[in-house]
Amino acid sequence: MTGSQILLFAFLIGILSGLRSLTSLAVTSWAAHLGWLKLYGQLALVGTLPAVIILTVLALAELVADKLPSTPSRTAPAGLTARIFTGAATGAALAIAGAQIAIMGVLLGAAGAVAGTFGGYQARKRLVKALGTPDYVVAMLEDLVAIGGSLWIVSRF
Repeated sequence: MTGSQILLFAFLIGILSGLRSLTSLAVTSWAAHLGWLKLYGQLALVGTLPAVIILTVLALAELVADKLPSTPSRTAPAGLTARIFTGAATGAALAIAGAQIAIMGVLLGAAGAVAGTFGGYQARKRLVKALGTPDYVVAMLEDLVAIGGSLWIVSRF
């Protein structure tokens, strides 16, 4: 895999972090734990069993909470900040696993998270309107994109 491909994957996993802030991080944690991603330094902690368990539970809770009417918009400051952070972290993990400069993964993952946050918000809103379906139906499709996309990306390493 080329350096450009690795950096593209860092951006793409950031986009998926914009859809579901914890899904891509949980999948990245599993990938590191299973040895698909070779991480070192402090970032290697994401592949430990306690991290895998905690991030998986949090990601599952987010999948449920996303469907609740009381859940704030992903574009609100707290949600956007979380998505930027997880996009940066997962982007860095992919860059490191692909022998690239971590800061490039951080920047591309964060940029992808911003794009995914706002793009995902608009896509979901427009799909609900166009299809005339309840929001949770489109939200579940978005869940599948976030999970499947994240798994596809980390399995490339």
